[in-house]
Amino acid sequence: MAVADTHGHSPDHPMEHSMDHQELGWWRKYVFSIDHKVIGIQYTITGFLFLLFGFCLMMLMRWQLANPGAPLPWIGSWFSADTMPGGVMLPEFYNQLGAMHGTIMVFLGIVPLAFGGFGNFVVPLQIGAPDMAFPRINMASYWVYFLGGIIMLASFFVPGGAAQAGWTSYAPLSVINPMGQTIWILGMVLLITSSLLGSVNFITTIIQLRAPGLTLWRLPFFVWAQLVTAFLLLLAFPPLEAAAVMQFMDRVADTSFFMPSGLVVGGAVLTEYTGGGSPILWQHLFWFLAHPEVYVLILPAMGIVAEVLANNTRKPLWGYKLLVYSVLGIGFLSFVVWAHHMFLTGMGTVMNAFFQTTTMIISIPSVVILTCFILSLWGASIRFTVPMLFTLAFLPMFGIGGLTGLPLGLSATDIHLHDTYYVIGHFHYIVAPGTIFALFAGVYHWFPKATGRRMSDWLGHLHFWPTLVCMNLIFMPMMIQGLQGVQRRLWDGGETYAHAQSTLHLNDLMMWAAWTMGVFQIPFLVNFFWSIKKGRKVSDNPWHATTLEWAAPSPPPHGNFLVQPEVYRGPYEYSVPGADKDYSPQFERDIHGPRDEPAVEVPAE
Repeated sequence: MAVADTHGHSPDHPMEHSMDHQELGWWRKYVFSIDHKVIGIQYTITGFLFLLFGFCLMMLMRWQLANPGAPLPWIGSWFSADTMPGGVMLPEFYNQLGAMHGTIMVFLGIVPLAFGGFGNFVVPLQIGAPDMAFPRINMASYWVYFLGGIIMLASFFVPGGAAQAGWTSYAPLSVINPMGQTIWILGMVLLITSSLLGSVNFITTIIQLRAPGLTLWRLPFFVWAQLVTAFLLLLAFPPLEAAAVMQFMDRVADTSFFMPSGLVVGGAVLTEYTGGGSPILWQHLFWFLAHPEVYVLILPAMGIVAEVLANNTRKPLWGYKLLVYSVLGIGFLSFVVWAHHMFLTGMGTVMNAFFQTTTMIISIPSVVILTCFILSLWGASIRFTVPMLFTLAFLPMFGIGGLTGLPLGLSATDIHLHDTYYVIGHFHYIVAPGTIFALFAGVYHWFPKATGRRMSDWLGHLHFWPTLVCMNLIFMPMMIQGLQGVQRRLWDGGETYAHAQSTLHLNDLMMWAAWTMGVFQIPFLVNFFWSIKKGRKVSDNPWHATTLEWAAPSPPPHGNFLVQPEVYRGPYEYSVPGADKDYSPQFERDIHGPRDEPAVEVPAE
């Protein structure tokens, strides 16, 4: 598809945004900014802070599972008597930690980072746009997200504590829980609204604001991944928002959308609800969003992996069109697989067979994408930079996550594995050494574009290798426990559970691995903030990459480009025969000119 050259900028003149820009005050420039780059950085830093907080909740949980009934040393006295009397964790508080860990990591951490952070910063640069299509909506999206996150965290301080019904908020438990569940719903409505605002903005920007010459088949794969992600959010989140409003009404107005008749709690029948509602309806509405949400978590990560992989193999991605068709297929199929999470609800063999089939089918494009990435390594001149290390680790880790999901997609095997630690291990292999590794790769890769400086390679290696080892020491034992039949929500780690006795020692291993991994995130934090001011200065294109963002100065000014870029070729023209260097940027007309720079900038310090 051709793109009309009616974007309001001439390729022969400086961009109007740069010419007409007036210097803003500090609040407008860095806090209530409408610049996509500032908003992307706001999303990134806020998302990482929420990830850090959610990770701390997990470390508390792992201590409890390894040492049930034992007081938490050093910091146990910081908690109130309602949560950890004498430093010993109560079951109710463990449930709060579990519910909020999942909610924070998914809805406040990974999605805002992958979609809001990287999407906002990189997509307009990669398509040659001066900004997002709707800058003020973009700003509103971030602040609605931020407010939703603060409300979520505030639920820890209301009477009864935070939500206790898991990150899935299953009814009827979520309807009769203390006040924290109401706060959870209010926060979730704001987070959904933020995602909807962002998705409309991304779709419009990618369709309407591409640079001259940037046809759809010249888009970087990262942009395709963000476009499909935006459609997933736009189509899947409204049902969950409607469901959240209905659950809110069940809690505060005694309606019965999800409350059945004759529910007995504590030996007494609940009479304040009219009854007649369906808890299963909530599951359908939730998972209709939450399974596309899995691909919201992984598709931007795949886009990052594609960019880093092509750049560090110095060759085009293998099967670019296959990758695009696969990501489009995933986007469509993700809406017809949700009920494989509900095989044990008694849907019947016909419905089970349908969702088993669609689940096996959707694995095909995922395998195609992973295969294309692996084949891209064949015959390559690989540069083992820090972002490439995280990218290479992503490939087998995501493969493990995908393969271990297949037994959960078959109703017969799911009977044994449902709600066990096997499910936890499978999901975390997808989003932890999968998505989060890709996010780390993206930070190291685009940090020079955002700041004009490189992060330390030595600290990067110190961050990568222990994190890779600890990730596997945390999540692989979960597979063993799950196959043994250990349930996922046992606050004592299975100490009183017959099936868990032979695997209790694994709780100690996972605890030490989790706390050790936490320690080795410190080099990343030091590296990130130290390098902003002290990192080695680099050129505008230090990786010698080919996509449009590297045509902008580092860091990019208001309006991004000094001159409107024009696109002359595809996104991954590396090692072109006859070219004078091993990369042919999209924005350079002549690739046979004199060689004016070395082929590879020295990656090590």
